[in-house]
Amino acid sequence: MNITMIGTGYVGLVTGTCLAEFGHFVTCVDKIAEKIEALNSGKIPIYEPGLKDLVHKNTKEGRLKFTTNLSEAVPDSDAVFIAVGTPTSRRGDGYADLTYIYEAAREIAPHLSSYTTVIDKSTVPVGTARQVARIIRETNPDADFDIASNPEFLREGAAINDFMRPDRVVIGVDSERAEKVLRDIYKPLYLIETPIVCTTIETAELTKYAANAFLAIKISFINEIANVCEAVGADVTDLAKAIGMDKRIGPKFLHPGPGYGGSCFPKDTLALMRIVQEHGENVRLVEAAVEVNAAQKARMVKKIRETLGGSETGKTIAFLGLTFKPETDDMREAPSITIIPALMEKGAKIKAHDPQGMEEAKKYLPEGIKYVQNAYEACEGADAVVLMTEWNQYRSLDLERIKALLRQPVFIDLRNVYDPDRMLDLGFTYAGVGVLVKG
Repeated sequence: MNITMIGTGYVGLVTGTCLAEFGHFVTCVDKIAEKIEALNSGKIPIYEPGLKDLVHKNTKEGRLKFTTNLSEAVPDSDAVFIAVGTPTSRRGDGYADLTYIYEAAREIAPHLSSYTTVIDKSTVPVGTARQVARIIRETNPDADFDIASNPEFLREGAAINDFMRPDRVVIGVDSERAEKVLRDIYKPLYLIETPIVCTTIETAELTKYAANAFLAIKISFINEIANVCEAVGADVTDLAKAIGMDKRIGPKFLHPGPGYGGSCFPKDTLALMRIVQEHGENVRLVEAAVEVNAAQKARMVKKIRETLGGSETGKTIAFLGLTFKPETDDMREAPSITIIPALMEKGAKIKAHDPQGMEEAKKYLPEGIKYVQNAYEACEGADAVVLMTEWNQYRSLDLERIKALLRQPVFIDLRNVYDPDRMLDLGFTYAGVGVLVKG
């Protein structure tokens, strides 16, 4: 099948590459000439485990191409995916900015020469697909096409596996023709009996928001319970394990920390709130989750300050990890971009290391941070170390060496990677999130 992917951002590049791996012929289109030139020369603009090798393989085998020219891709396509960005509106009101979606629809329309299924892959508010269809019809009244919604459920850091072995595929369609095209696109997944949920376009559009909102609620819930544990002398690690064994709850997303971030949860929770407000409804649980998440980041600043003895002024703090999660270079809405500036404003000096995110971090964090080559260099001469992101290489640190490098043996573990009792035995002043520290 011939497929065009509009957009070579995170979703577009991963989806296009994986569809090529399925055996389809995929052309990825982007307006940014420098990005296309880089992709054609083998440079991948994002860090995602396994993506670089998959891009190189499918490019070499002729199933994956990159271009800025819509006219050489769209006319021969059986399906056109729209996978452009839908950031939060610059107005700051939480609405999704659909400018790029609608631009893509206008630019696709003149090139539709035979029956084509146009598929929204971007996360968009309910009703967007209908607007895309309207724009295409107004621009090209003779176009023979159907509109569909196919939301993505890719986790950064595990996106290749998520695409190749998904929990489910959701398709929203109005016609049998569009359903057949989408089922053919995902036919390779039949072999592993992947469930395909075929529903209305509106239901598919809302599904992505509902899924992300639920997970955001779950994270905010366990963060609030962690704070309760600190207040009453309980341990959130054991608590989360116990409730996670209940099959109705499950163990995933029950790991307390400094709050959620990334490109999806913050943006999608706000967008869902605006969608339901427009329809005269409310999602109070989602609103609470957003508030709890903001408060959790502020609470982490307070935790760091208190562990340092009440003031960060003049102190050097080593940060291990900057990205919102491991196995990605994504800094969008990462807790570090709230926590670090708050400490710097009060006179803290910051040394930082992240295995993949330091170049991106420079775009989001204030000047004056010293970026270093490894965790040990970050700790040298610091008054405290903060484990911000649980990269694997931070899970087995040489703690004796860390202690020797620090000016004071203060370890603030915002991901609860290390056992408090062991840290105390080693002579550290230790602080976790909701864990029971006996010292």
